[in-house]
Amino acid sequence: MRDRQTDKFDKQVDELRTKIKGLDQLKVRDDVFDEYTLLGLYKLLSKGWISAMGGPISAGKEANVYLANQDEIQVAVKIYLTRTANFKKMQDYIAGDRRFINIGKSRRDIVFAWTRKEFSNLNRAKEAGILVPKPLVFDRNVLVMEYLGDENSAFPQLRLAKPDSFQRIYDELIEAVKALWKSAKLVHGDLSEYNILYGNGHPYLIDMGQAVTLDHPNAPGFLKRDLEQLNRFFEERCSTREVSGILEELCEVSPQ
Repeated sequence: MRDRQTDKFDKQVDELRTKIKGLDQLKVRDDVFDEYTLLGLYKLLSKGWISAMGGPISAGKEANVYLANQDEIQVAVKIYLTRTANFKKMQDYIAGDRRFINIGKSRRDIVFAWTRKEFSNLNRAKEAGILVPKPLVFDRNVLVMEYLGDENSAFPQLRLAKPDSFQRIYDELIEAVKALWKSAKLVHGDLSEYNILYGNGHPYLIDMGQAVTLDHPNAPGFLKRDLEQLNRFFEERCSTREVSGILEELCEVSPQ
């Protein structure tokens, strides 16, 4: 059933589209800028969180990220795809998270909860002093956060970066994983060279939607997998630590 907000939204679509630069040129599909996404963007625009949107920074199976302006400041706008996101994967990560036990069961409910989950996880990581994009606001399946990049381009994924010292970056990432566990009480859950950006000489963790709290039944297993994936990428580039030793230090249990 359509609500009043949606009816009002229909009357504002033309105005909204004039503020999304080159929307037609982006050749976006209905599964990206669908009705709910446009309504979320309109609310964020009307409240001043976004003043104009530009082109895409990245595109993925679960979400697309766009460059946008907040007046004179550049921000990143992440839009989760309500029609094509991996619904089963999202359910699996949310199911054991006590923060999200009362959400609905529809695809839209899960995607909206996932967006809120990433906002919460980024906040916890940021407060713990971990290098992540600062979350600013979210609405429905739209998340506005700090833009990680410079005037020329966004920071590259670690797999494409050429740091001055892979050893230093590896050591920083291990400390970030430990701080995430000890201070933020989170496990990233999908940490790899694809979900780490490199800029200003340091690694930044991104894509925190799947991160889980330590009381999640799969948290130790996710932690082990994160460390194994880091070692897989770095083992040919620098010295790495034994995963079992890091797990014993953090969990005080032997790995499975």
